[in-house]
Amino acid sequence: MEPWYAWQAPAASNLLKQYGAIYKTHGEALFLRKPNPGLFYPSSSSDLDHWRLRYHGTAGFTLASEQTTVVIDPFVSRPGLLATGFQRLKPNLSRIESAFPRADAVLVGHAHHDHIMDAPHVAAHTKALFIGAADAANVARAAGLAEHQIRETHGREDITVKAATIRGIPSAHGRVYFGVTTLPGTIPEPPSWPPRVWDLKHGAVLNWHIKLGGISMVHVDSAEVIDEELDGLQADVVCLCAIGRRYRPGYVSSVVERLKPRWIVPCHWDWFFSPHGDPARLLPGVDLPGFIKEIESHGVTAVTLPFDGVFSL
Repeated sequence: MEPWYAWQAPAASNLLKQYGAIYKTHGEALFLRKPNPGLFYPSSSSDLDHWRLRYHGTAGFTLASEQTTVVIDPFVSRPGLLATGFQRLKPNLSRIESAFPRADAVLVGHAHHDHIMDAPHVAAHTKALFIGAADAANVARAAGLAEHQIRETHGREDITVKAATIRGIPSAHGRVYFGVTTLPGTIPEPPSWPPRVWDLKHGAVLNWHIKLGGISMVHVDSAEVIDEELDGLQADVVCLCAIGRRYRPGYVSSVVERLKPRWIVPCHWDWFFSPHGDPARLLPGVDLPGFIKEIESHGVTAVTLPFDGVFSL
């Protein structure tokens, strides 16, 4: 019988190699710099706030208004780099339940582990509707989520969940470090559970347009947008993947010109292999001050939130 590492090592080695090369390429980020606390938007929240957006790190948010709660790309289990490469990805159930006590809908933009790993349990724990493309839906099935709680969508359709109107916006996964997309491909059937990281290909990618509480929001969870898919949409608030600015030409200007937001909330700026509860570190290649400056040069307010920070209207 082959040793366990004979089949596991190549995929894990490729993952570790890619991230290891990041350190060499981005010398200024060799030790994963901490963001300057002065960059963060003053965070406040009360029960009287009409519309609240809480940031959980990576691309994860909770949006709440009018007794309706929408969770997007929840990821608080956060296994470390070596654990991600060499172990099965086991969601931290107690941490998930503490971070997400309620939800009516759970949205997943694509099926990489840092976007989907915790989502099935959030939906199971809260009895929420899990919404995503077919690849994401197969991951939810693998995790044992009941079929009546899974809603597959190709995007371009309105889905009503209590007071929220949700529409998937077809997109693509960004080609980030070295022009390569990590773990490309589809998930045509439920993978093993708990999965290995390479079981979770990105699959179809959806950004989200959400209308709730009189506020419209677009969530961009990867380093790419398809300009034509944004045409005809408007968003007061945009959650925008920070690493996209480095690799996608015209990233900020495309979003601002088409969606005309008043506020942009940077997301996916942190090194998502850091344990939950540890200080945030910048993802190599992310220029958070430059991102904020570019956003504000377009006349838009940048709302950069720390972990568990809240932006309310």
